Amino acid sequence: MIEAHRGHLAMLSFSALVAGSFSLGSMAAPHIAPDALNAVRFVIASAILAVIVFSTGGITRSAYQAPWRYMVLALFLVAYFVLMFEGLKTGAPVSMAAVFTLTPLMAAGFGWLLLRQVMTGRMALALTVGGVGALWVIFRADLAALLAFGVGRGEMIYFLGCMAHAVYAPLVPKLNRGERPAVFTFGVLVAGAVLLLIFGYPSLVATNWSSLPPVVWVTIAYTAVFASALTFFLLQYASLRLPSAKVMAYTYLTPSWVILWEMALGRPLPPVLILVGVGMTMLALALLLKDDSQVRGRVASKG
Repeated sequence: MIEAHRGHLAMLSFSALVAGSFSLGSMAAPHIAPDALNAVRFVIASAILAVIVFSTGGITRSAYQAPWRYMVLALFLVAYFVLMFEGLKTGAPVSMAAVFTLTPLMAAGFGWLLLRQVMTGRMALALTVGGVGALWVIFRADLAALLAFGVGRGEMIYFLGCMAHAVYAPLVPKLNRGERPAVFTFGVLVAGAVLLLIFGYPSLVATNWSSLPPVVWVTIAYTAVFASALTFFLLQYASLRLPSAKVMAYTYLTPSWVILWEMALGRPLPPVLILVGVGMTMLALALLLKDDSQVRGRVASKG
């Protein structure tokens, strides 16, 4: 398996794990402040990564150079997650998912600005097909639902968070200096935990932790282990092997993964027409896989 294909596999796993955090996040958001929830998840995720890093070779001296890099990346990740949970308080799930599908196009733009990554014609076609397919899934093949789409306060808040997420992908290869993905991810998580503990201190103190419903603790555990430590590692790993537009293109699969999550939880199956959108997202990914020859030697050399 070539390095680019490993990057694609990492992002496939990433999209499946991220999908689970949407449902849990919408259930937990009304019960806890976004900065408090994310502060706890970042601390737990940092502890998990610490065990992994120090049991697999530790941290080299070079990883300590220019620690500001981790803080810069953490700023964007913290912004994304805090704004996501803040948006989930008032934003409708369908509208929020629609906003999320804008991330790949924004990532392509930031990839050009930061790394001068040029979007090929095939990549542009893939992003377009994937975006249309994702919207088809999000609005459950219902034209009336699409036409009724309105942008509220929650959606606008989350849009800012998605912009931060889109900047993160091209910043990883730009700021990475050869550190292992686990080490680099650990540095970002620790920096994020520090930021959240400082700025989220008032919320942490004000939260009545003993009276929180179980869904909050389930959400914290899931997001810390699967939607933080593991997905951050997968995103770092893929970002060193794929252009940022390709990395973020996997967000198109999230709505489809959500359907599978609902099926696993015993919820009603979606209409057959929705499978058209799922097929379009798969076509988009196929186009991206065929375009792997466009990945520059800079990316491959970091594998």
